[in-house]
Amino acid sequence: MFSTTEIGIDLGTANVLIYTKSKGIILNEPAVVAMDVKNNAVVAVGEEAKSMIGKTPQNIVPIRPLKDGVIADFDTTTQMLKAFLKKVGKKAGVSMRKPSVVVCTPAGSTAVERRAIDNAVKNFGAKEVHLIEEPIAAAIGADLPVSEPQASMIVDIGGGTSEVGIISFGGVVASRSVRVGGNHIDEEIIQYVKKEFNVLIGDSTAENIKMEIGYALVDHSNEEMDVRGRDLVTGLPKVITISSSQVQSAIKEVLDSILTAIRDTLENCPPELSGDIVDQGITLTGGGALLKGMQEWLSQEVNVPVHIAPNPLESVAIGTGRSLKMIQKLQKAAK
Repeated sequence: MFSTTEIGIDLGTANVLIYTKSKGIILNEPAVVAMDVKNNAVVAVGEEAKSMIGKTPQNIVPIRPLKDGVIADFDTTTQMLKAFLKKVGKKAGVSMRKPSVVVCTPAGSTAVERRAIDNAVKNFGAKEVHLIEEPIAAAIGADLPVSEPQASMIVDIGGGTSEVGIISFGGVVASRSVRVGGNHIDEEIIQYVKKEFNVLIGDSTAENIKMEIGYALVDHSNEEMDVRGRDLVTGLPKVITISSSQVQSAIKEVLDSILTAIRDTLENCPPELSGDIVDQGITLTGGGALLKGMQEWLSQEVNVPVHIAPNPLESVAIGTGRSLKMIQKLQKAAK
């Protein structure tokens, strides 16, 4: 169908992943750009820019140009994509001249948000751009039978959004998108530490807490972790000890929002397909799927089997790339 390079882009709030049919995932880097505000020049992108967060002089500002799964800063997103594709071209030896691109969008995104994604991708020189809903991309990447006449239920917990979708015959039957995800869990941890301990911690520290001792709302043996931050009273560095049960209470609200979205989607599922979900269960993708106890907690709450996709962090990008073959079929189903 395409004569040029075919690539799939998972334009995530936390990470950008780029997939090609011949090489698989060729880039997986944080969606961060470090800008020099004096001359508006890009200093660094991806891993290098993320490592600068909280450590730069005043003229260099690390920016996350994507917020809640959509573009918040159009020009910076375009510059970031150009830099990533240049990096990919050199590293993987893939020609990025006028590629055909499939990009995933949140299920609940507006026409304006979709147009912004379309324009940003075209701006770096894409020949043609196809948009695919994130739940479908995640389901394809998780090896679910999306084109079959049976229900496949996917829950993709990303950095900025959590997407819930029930897919049958290549189209979304019921879906819900909530603008909460891994970044909001980090933010809740920062706010909790600030309120309870009067200590300010950074984004990277909050992410480490989540990964080390973060648990979904399940029973577990309590764990503790020493955390370094700045005392808000004295302004001096301080070390505090936080427990996994404290982290649980800090992130409860975000997890409840994701659970509500899953329940709402199940309520809107046609009865004929509900039986498939009881048999097949729910598949989790995205970084949030890796939170300890997530699978067990959701299974208890919704009373159906819950599985984690083979590559939860890469499912959307893999599905976006694979959908290049299926794009015509998917577009017909969406009409």
